[in-house]
Amino acid sequence: MKRLVSLLLVLLLVLFGLSVLAEGGKTKVVFWYSLGGTNAEVIAKMTEAFNASQDKIEVEAQYQGEYDDAINKLKATAMGEALPFDIVQSYEIGSRFIIDSGKMVPVQNYIDKTGFDTSVIEPNLLAYYTIGGVINSMPFNCSTPLMYYNKTAFDEAGITEIPTTVDGILAIAEKLTTYDADGKIDRAGFTFSNYGWFFEQWTGKMGRAYVNNGNGRDSYATKVAFDENGAALDLFKMWEKIAKSPHTYYIERGGTSQARAAFVAGKTAIFLASTANLAGVLANVGDSFEVGTAYFPYVNEGDKGGVSTGGGTLWMVNSGDEAKMDASWEFIQYMISPENQAVWNASTGYFPINMKAHDTETFKANIAKYPQFQTALDQLHDSGPEYVGSLLSVFPEVRQYVEDVTEEVFLKGLSPEEAVTKLTNLANDAIEMYNLTNY
Repeated sequence: MKRLVSLLLVLLLVLFGLSVLAEGGKTKVVFWYSLGGTNAEVIAKMTEAFNASQDKIEVEAQYQGEYDDAINKLKATAMGEALPFDIVQSYEIGSRFIIDSGKMVPVQNYIDKTGFDTSVIEPNLLAYYTIGGVINSMPFNCSTPLMYYNKTAFDEAGITEIPTTVDGILAIAEKLTTYDADGKIDRAGFTFSNYGWFFEQWTGKMGRAYVNNGNGRDSYATKVAFDENGAALDLFKMWEKIAKSPHTYYIERGGTSQARAAFVAGKTAIFLASTANLAGVLANVGDSFEVGTAYFPYVNEGDKGGVSTGGGTLWMVNSGDEAKMDASWEFIQYMISPENQAVWNASTGYFPINMKAHDTETFKANIAKYPQFQTALDQLHDSGPEYVGSLLSVFPEVRQYVEDVTEEVFLKGLSPEEAVTKLTNLANDAIEMYNLTNY
């Protein structure tokens, strides 16, 4: 009898649109996230700490695979009436699609409702997710690319000037390359990854647009801009030079995990990767050699652009359930609090998006022990808001096209000019198809 009464009570709660409660009468919030390894462990600990800090909300953190996996699940579930989560972490290039889905409530609504002070958030990070004056999602795991280098190897080779361009890296790659007894490369001067994110970052470092209509911010992008402004041609010519160098090594596409492993093992002197790799690189290298960090290199001497944010933000589902949305906002505020962001930064390498984190003892102790973390902050602050990055509905697909065509340049001999034409056609076809279907 008691069980029957309990079931009827749950049915009444659902019928009347009230929040589904976790055990103990708590409002339950489901949080989808997309970080693995150490980063996932930190998220789990932060979530557990939030749950233990109060007795009204219970957050269930659910891993959804890589960013691409999560966005595909979101696309599939967005077709239904209700989403099976309340908060979702997604990468920056998913922003346009997520907004178009109409399933999310802008965090601006809750910023206004609660009087949250956005001046504490890094402005160059907040700018990416601010469209038409509205902040759509809250920055959380934000990063920019860095150049990582083996400072010990640099010292041994007598290299005192850190290169600021890719040509500069290629110029010193020979000095940094070592060979085994059989004459085979033991340590490459430069190991590179074919990663579509780098194409986007280098376009910004050249101070050029990726797509039209104000980089997709004035209105929906209708075509790419990197063909007409010369960015793609410059990049494919750069890749061609890298491919022809006998002191570089192409190791992977779609990420930087293998390049990172090679660096940690002492098999390469330079690699490029997100700031989010920093904590892991330092921990894994240990005392083997000294790790140096520098700004992401320019493509051309004289380039004046800057980097834009990568990584992800936290989006709130517009479920219509005020209790669950209020609870979601409480959790988000907890995750971006100064102390939590200081711990997050020290544990992962992602930026402390809350600038008050700089005043915490956790942050001060970490930056004193590992000054390499300061490089990422300096680079972020040296990049103006005009290089905030582009918005594109089919960004994940176009990123794959970039990697496909780039691979043809340095593995199959596709000319840079042919590469520009091929990539432009693929990207514009995808943009046109999406726009015809959705706008």
